[in-house]
Amino acid sequence: MKKVLFAAAAALVLMLASCDGGRDGILKVYNWSDYIDESVLPEFEQWYEEQTGEAIKVVYQTFDVNEVMLSKIEKGHEDYDLICPSDYIIERMLNSGLLLPLDFDALPEEINYIAHNRSPYLTGIFHDINPNIEANDYAVPYMWGTTGILYNTDEVTAEEAGTWDVIRNPKFAGRILIKDAPRDVYGPVLIYLRQKELQEGTVTLQDLMYDCSDESMAEVEAYLREVKEGVLGWEADFGKEQMTKGRGVVSLNWSGDAVWAIEEAAEVGVNLDYIVPEEGSTVWCDGWVIPKYAHNIRAATYFIDFMCRPDIAIRNMEETGYIAANAAPEVLESQINEDLEPIDVSYFFGPEATSVRVDPVLYPDKAVIDRCALEHDWGEDTAKLLTMWSRIKGDNASSMTYIVIGIALVAAGIAVVLGSRRHKHGKGRKASGKKRK
Repeated sequence: MKKVLFAAAAALVLMLASCDGGRDGILKVYNWSDYIDESVLPEFEQWYEEQTGEAIKVVYQTFDVNEVMLSKIEKGHEDYDLICPSDYIIERMLNSGLLLPLDFDALPEEINYIAHNRSPYLTGIFHDINPNIEANDYAVPYMWGTTGILYNTDEVTAEEAGTWDVIRNPKFAGRILIKDAPRDVYGPVLIYLRQKELQEGTVTLQDLMYDCSDESMAEVEAYLREVKEGVLGWEADFGKEQMTKGRGVVSLNWSGDAVWAIEEAAEVGVNLDYIVPEEGSTVWCDGWVIPKYAHNIRAATYFIDFMCRPDIAIRNMEETGYIAANAAPEVLESQINEDLEPIDVSYFFGPEATSVRVDPVLYPDKAVIDRCALEHDWGEDTAKLLTMWSRIKGDNASSMTYIVIGIALVAAGIAVVLGSRRHKHGKGRKASGKKRK
């Protein structure tokens, strides 16, 4: 109900603005669904007026697919002031000239939370997005995570789950779940297939993130055809729930969803854990950018800064379940858990964090992160990946896939009849997935 009322209010504000012939006091924000604590929005309005003496009204809208958001801006020239795309979409927009540089000088030094709290690790990742354009001048990271294996510890050992080849292990056939996210499957599989070259030093992880050659595409497709018969389902969001119910024992998944599943499963006696396989993996990061057709650039810059304020970052983390790209000491302190073993997260928080007790699912140890790399946009070659993915999932889908689809449809029907609703778990760990291509 709160979201419905908020959307109605946003629509009313836009209608009134159009009647007035402009929207100088309107900030249009376009973000993922369930990706912010919406109570911070009116607080930003008050804070912005205190800082600038200008009134502002946030019109907050959401999307679920990167490409839908991008299409609106590319084709419709939508005048959103601020959007939050994934890393490879930021790269695509940067390469296409669709982003405006951020004016950090517009922020007084004492409230420049962007400058004060940037993680050195994510700053470095964004620096590598484009060798000719400094992406950090155009984007500020928001949330981040890794891709890995979520597994049932009663059925799968850590050694078995510690390799990407677990998704091809016949021992778990019919109980393996794969993300319906071609980019996030292709990268890890290619990393697995190129272990010899990686160990010999003839290629790097970054090289592989750019590799969309016909040869590599064919090798990944051949591997996934071997995997397919053991797959319980290619899933956008239901996989983690299948894991919590014990129907799946191995799931290629994202770290944020893994934490939700681990916590949810524990309540019903199912034991799950998450691991980044030894061969290496991918990291992902969503970030704030100001698109080319933005109208209220100053307010957009202040909004990004407000999102980087430590207390706001912590609240957004608690609400969404994902981890803020924010290295403030207050953020680190909020994640300390004395029941956990100390790990090295100095890459993220700085040299004082070489031995801290934080969740390694959310903040991997430095030794783990050293074998991870950011995915990259392939431009027009992305079509090859999507075509290959369609072939893998297409007419020759495994019988288990159809069984899972049938179960999901029946469950959905029952949910509608009973009027059931999904609730967030624990500290607000995110219950819905994002769709990446």
